[in-house]
Amino acid sequence: MTAPNAALVAGVVVQLEDLLQRAKTIKRSTSIDPPLQVSRLVANNEPLLGPVLGIKDHHVPPEGAAKHVFYSILASSSLDDPSFVSIWNLLDILQYCGDRDECSPSLLMLLVEELLDDRDLDGCKIVFNYLESRREAIIARYNRNKDLVILRACNELLRRLSRADDAVFCGRVYVFLFQSFPLGDRSSVNLRGMFHVENVTTFEQYLRNPDGDDEDMQVNEDLSVKDVSAASKPDEKDGRPTIVKPTDPEPTTMDINELYPHFWSMQGSFSNPPSLFEGDNFKKFREDLEATLAKFKEVPKVIQTGDAENKRGTKRRLEDDSDELASTFNPKYLTSRDLFKLELSDLAFQRHILVQALILLDFLFSLTEKAKKKEYYQNAQKAMQYSYTLRDEDAEWALGIKNSIANYLQDGPDGKFYYRMVDTVLSRDKNWVRWKMENCQPFTRDRVLAPNITLAKTRAATVGVKAKKIADPHPIDGNLRFLSNTDDEKGLKQLKQLKQAQRLGVPSTEGYGSSGQSNGMQLGEGTSEEEKRNREEPTTSNTWRGLRMVSRSRLSLFDRQDDGKHLERLFQPASSIDEAAENAPTGPESRDTVPPEQHQSVEEQRADQRSQVTTSTAAE
Repeated sequence: MTAPNAALVAGVVVQLEDLLQRAKTIKRSTSIDPPLQVSRLVANNEPLLGPVLGIKDHHVPPEGAAKHVFYSILASSSLDDPSFVSIWNLLDILQYCGDRDECSPSLLMLLVEELLDDRDLDGCKIVFNYLESRREAIIARYNRNKDLVILRACNELLRRLSRADDAVFCGRVYVFLFQSFPLGDRSSVNLRGMFHVENVTTFEQYLRNPDGDDEDMQVNEDLSVKDVSAASKPDEKDGRPTIVKPTDPEPTTMDINELYPHFWSMQGSFSNPPSLFEGDNFKKFREDLEATLAKFKEVPKVIQTGDAENKRGTKRRLEDDSDELASTFNPKYLTSRDLFKLELSDLAFQRHILVQALILLDFLFSLTEKAKKKEYYQNAQKAMQYSYTLRDEDAEWALGIKNSIANYLQDGPDGKFYYRMVDTVLSRDKNWVRWKMENCQPFTRDRVLAPNITLAKTRAATVGVKAKKIADPHPIDGNLRFLSNTDDEKGLKQLKQLKQAQRLGVPSTEGYGSSGQSNGMQLGEGTSEEEKRNREEPTTSNTWRGLRMVSRSRLSLFDRQDDGKHLERLFQPASSIDEAAENAPTGPESRDTVPPEQHQSVEEQRADQRSQVTTSTAAE
């Protein structure tokens, strides 16, 4: 470090130490919350680190000074010491400076990353509490370097955590990541379509002798379980299960000891679906899945009803130890042969396996010949395109087994709700897969700028003023004083006109017909386009009104008029129609003069057409 830079760093160190001393008078609490109100440390939003802003690479001196102060505090205080609040105040100050370009925006996360690397898991939870409480302020302003540090720090923390023992903490980290990055960000997208082949499920590959433990499953009476079979109901008093064998058993299925290797071998296909394309792996997977589903239907089903149900609706607090919530969840299966009987009867375990099967079946449906012809598949990345094509008979099997799994998942307690949730998640996952195959095209819109909003409001107001200036072609007289002023002769006359009987009755259909005919005759008499247009408007209005009224009683005669023409034919009396029918020719051109009783109604004609189409289709 050169001498000028060393002098600048020393000056920033003095400023930071002075700010931390003043922060103790503003924030009396020694805990993480509430955040430090950094704006109270300066007046009129002046810069905290003003002297370094005018130099080149002005981010370098604050970074060196912040690390110097950071390490000096860590050396003199522990995480549970009240003086450790200076670390949280320092991080808040750096967050404030980073948003105003007085230091690097990623400096805060770099120091937090070092805190996480230096602490045990209990200390990491406390540090992560700080990140969760400041999340909105951290991600308020986008910075690519800051996002990369967030992603790296969280991934390193997840590698240290155990999915079985620290499931709740892992969930907190994942939620923080999901909330920190925008929905369309590509940082967490598996662009190459790689599978988690490292997730290997180990089990006993050999078959046990049948003379071993081959008795029926016994349930300890001390366990709190309830039967969820369709043929029985749980006992609400003592919570003990009533295990009932199915009344109509399925055809003979595999023995539990024989099913064991077939069942666990499916995990290899679930973690690496392209392995089904090799050799007879797909045929073997079909047999294993069918045998598993048949066994699920055969065994009695039980579900644990201990403290897990009471804890399901509780909220987690940051300061509480939430390890107890993870005691009933284990993401890694126990593959001991001795536990296999109990696992097969556990409804939650069955649902986990069948949901895995549904995910794999959706992957297979994307490899059919029809799916590969879609445009987004043709334009997808090469890594997402597979040379393997699912045969029609295999696709038919996959559809059948999927429907069977869907029907089975809807049984049991809250079965329909559970399957609806699973189906919704899988449907949305298909959209994500398509978005990924289309190379993650952005789907978010940029924020509208303030000048554009102002311009739009100005133009809208201008258009409104112009619209008011346009004269109304049919103005309405707003003077209604004649309704109350009946003293003079004019007021009485106007009031009598409103009480005329013809104003209260419905016009006759014949009147519309004659009016439309007369208007149609006069339509060609106009000498100018304006006169023709003025006569065409009332004709169109009368035609529409007349058709609407006639449709209530003479709908079957609508074929006598053509697009509003010859409307008068709908109003002719039955006698005139009969006389015209006697003198009418018998050819097809006489269709307009056939009596209504000899016509088929519109509904009958459509019924005949549908029957003809059905007959021709059946013949083919």
